[in-house]
Amino acid sequence: MHVAVQAIDREIWRDGAASEGARLIPEETPIALTYNGGTYAVMMGTPQNLEDFAVGFSLSEGIVTSVDEIQSLEIVRLDDGIELRMWLAPETAGLISERRRHIAGPTGCGICGVESIAEAIRPAAIVPQGERFRHDQVMAAMQAIAPLQSINWQTRAVHAAAFWSPARGIVALREDVGRHNALDKLAGALARSRTDASDGMVLLTSRVSVEMVQKTAAIGAPVMVAVSAPTALAVRTAEAAGITLVAIARSDGFEVFTHGGRVAACVTTEVANVA
Repeated sequence: MHVAVQAIDREIWRDGAASEGARLIPEETPIALTYNGGTYAVMMGTPQNLEDFAVGFSLSEGIVTSVDEIQSLEIVRLDDGIELRMWLAPETAGLISERRRHIAGPTGCGICGVESIAEAIRPAAIVPQGERFRHDQVMAAMQAIAPLQSINWQTRAVHAAAFWSPARGIVALREDVGRHNALDKLAGALARSRTDASDGMVLLTSRVSVEMVQKTAAIGAPVMVAVSAPTALAVRTAEAAGITLVAIARSDGFEVFTHGGRVAACVTTEVANVA
């Protein structure tokens, strides 16, 4: 049985003294994604929300353009890993036969095994205009993540990706030892629930690399917010895709790198005293 968290006994050294005890740590499992009987990729990830991962990976990789193109999905738990077996329509399956890659993806690897530089830095989709957010909404959205990170509360060792909207707050949140996997799981959750991402923000507990921007663009979210800094290529890609990239979001504020028009100061209304 594959579980997301394991209790492991260990020896503890603190302040020059030794003790023993158990600690909860996240599981890391090989997860194979197969289409019509052929393996496309093997990624290391947390064995949780696997349906979301299968759908989100398929969408962000461009294997399918809609969740409806996946005719069936079966999760097969093996002794040494998990297979996510998907079956696509013959015309869709034919398109991936030439680009199928047999790879072992290290934890958090987003573009392992691509066959060309052009494929690695492919242009991101152009996002819709979406909403305009107050800076206090950005802060509140990021502060809402931590209480919902159940695995991270236990282990302090996983990433999270979440989607927030003004009307609903945190709509969905997914965790994984790999930051790319967490975002793929979020993409799958939103696609499976038919959630329109154009009115909200993608929130990340990780740094922002180009693949994270590409995946956010595929989701269709016009704003992404992360706790850590972006790479220069991520900034250029977000600029081209029309994404508002907010990063280094901490308790005291954040920095906006692209398309700052979607982030506004709080509007306060003063009522004059009537004599």
